[in-house]
Amino acid sequence: MTILTQLNYEVRDSQGNIIPNKSVPLSLKINESAPKYLIHKAIVIQDRNRRQGNASCKTRSEVRGGGKKPWKQKGTGQARSGSSNSPLWKGGGVTFGPKPRSYEKKINIKEKQLALKTAFFNNMHKVVVIENLSAIASQPKTKDLIQLLKKLLLSDVDKKALIVAHEINENLTRSTRNLPNVELLYSHNLNLKEILLAKRIVITQDALTNLTQK
Repeated sequence: MTILTQLNYEVRDSQGNIIPNKSVPLSLKINESAPKYLIHKAIVIQDRNRRQGNASCKTRSEVRGGGKKPWKQKGTGQARSGSSNSPLWKGGGVTFGPKPRSYEKKINIKEKQLALKTAFFNNMHKVVVIENLSAIASQPKTKDLIQLLKKLLLSDVDKKALIVAHEINENLTRSTRNLPNVELLYSHNLNLKEILLAKRIVITQDALTNLTQK
């Protein structure tokens, strides 16, 4: 069964106060059983695509040596052997060992976008929408960012927080890089895993609008 659901997020100013009569809608048209499956699928693919896939073992043909037969075929009392780089020997090749490969897997753009929207929708209780971050973006000051987070997050300021901005800003990046519990992402490269791991999410109005329009 397909259902249409909608949420309206209240928008706050740089002081943490709710702006009257201002909100950002987030609507989803989804199947009741689809969201959890899509989130799981997106997370699995994201983890697969991060794997380097450069593990490598040498086979018996790649191990150095082994050209000479260790002993004659009969008469020694030992098991017959033709090469010292056999997988049965110490220092020999590896049977069915890993070789460099790509673990990359693709996901449909619409599925990925729906997974992101569903993650925001299911975690609405930890999302705080701010009008803009112009006060922080104008100059790189970690101190100002901490004060803003205290106003917005109140008692949750020490928990893992995710800041989502719309446009790339060097000052904002420099303000957050020294904070161990704060992660900064931009709306064009949202990370589903960071959304799920964050205890609180601070997102700008433009970033949330950009997400809803996709």
